[in-house]
Amino acid sequence: MEPEMGTDLDFAAATGANDGGVVRIRRDLHRFPELGFLEYRTAAKVAATLERLGWSVKAGPEVMVEGEMPGRPSPAETVAAREAALAAGAPPEWVARMPGGQTGVVAELRRGDGPVLAFRFDMDALPVRETEVLDHAPNREGFRSRRARVMHACGHDGHTAIGLALAARLASPTARWRGTIRLIFQPAEEGGRGARPMVAAGVVDGVDHFFAGHLGCLLPSGTVAPVATGFLYSNKLDAFLEGRAAHAAMGPQEGRNALLAGATAALNLHAISRHAEAPTLVNVGRMVAGSGRNVIADSCHLVLEVRGSSQAALDYMDCRAREVLAGAAAMQDVALRIEEMGGSIGATPSPEAAAIVAEVARTVPGITRIEPEWPIGGGDDATLMLRRVQEQGGSATYFLLGADLKGIHHAVDFDFDEAALPQGVDLFAGIAERLLGQDRPHHQDGGEA
Repeated sequence: MEPEMGTDLDFAAATGANDGGVVRIRRDLHRFPELGFLEYRTAAKVAATLERLGWSVKAGPEVMVEGEMPGRPSPAETVAAREAALAAGAPPEWVARMPGGQTGVVAELRRGDGPVLAFRFDMDALPVRETEVLDHAPNREGFRSRRARVMHACGHDGHTAIGLALAARLASPTARWRGTIRLIFQPAEEGGRGARPMVAAGVVDGVDHFFAGHLGCLLPSGTVAPVATGFLYSNKLDAFLEGRAAHAAMGPQEGRNALLAGATAALNLHAISRHAEAPTLVNVGRMVAGSGRNVIADSCHLVLEVRGSSQAALDYMDCRAREVLAGAAAMQDVALRIEEMGGSIGATPSPEAAAIVAEVARTVPGITRIEPEWPIGGGDDATLMLRRVQEQGGSATYFLLGADLKGIHHAVDFDFDEAALPQGVDLFAGIAERLLGQDRPHHQDGGEA
């Protein structure tokens, strides 16, 4: 297969450039978005770049437990993604180390004894078709998505670019820190799938300090919120309804209509009475059913999620959603199968970690405002890592880095202010220097990933 044109950006060389380097990496990643557990080009280029920069790198089964990967793509989708990644310049030796969608990457650098500090960056894109409006910056500047119906519509291309530029800065001989730094490049954040297998593999075990962040989230450029609030608990479900096909005119009574069951379920899922004491949400994002206009539909597939601001609220929504699905199936006498495809939990950031973010943010050029906290407006399975670190006695926070948006997250015209990218590098690097630039207590069980 011939390589695609314009795929030869040297990430390692770009990280050594000025602030324009992180922008160039982001734009390259934006051109080649990949869905969760299919980030073969992204993950392989990340791993190869980190290795060239002098980091100790692990990937695939070394950092992900295969049995803890909900919502995995089909084997055919995985093969297609690998082939597309190789055609777009992915290093084959690293692609080979990521079987079955295990596209996580963890890099570690140790400089003597000291605390273990971990930063997490997500890599996946969304099943969104990017707008063709000419004024959309990726169209105007020539870095729109080259993948049909796949787009970086949430800013994870920016997160990954920040992580690589940060890796170059921290690996520099002039970087002033002592201890161990672990960089976690996570797949499949969308849908709440990628953190779980990485936590199960122990990638945050022994971590003393953990930080994750997100660009945008309606926070204006030049602003940092050391604490993201409003993390929603969520469950992602796929419902499969199986009926029986029949001629729509000659013998409809012989059929069992899965499409009607699915439609009934979709309408009534959105009619679930809300929890009396906490905000809740439900969304049916996709429904696929039937085979032809004169055939009673014998199958229907619903893709949905339920959310709540507490575990109790989520449990309520999950229970009611399953009741609605079962009732709709019973009405049409069709079979029902439900698969859990992912999820996320809430989290409470550590005050000491948030204070460090605020302290460092005040020194970053271009950051002019600190918002003590800001609602994230959704969920992120990085909370699994955050909570695991806290359970071990460590500190952790999830912060937001302001970036003016041209379109809302997950929309076809999503884009963000790229001035936030070098600010993100400065912020993460400043956190590392603040925490590891002087001796501090650390866990006895800390060590390499």
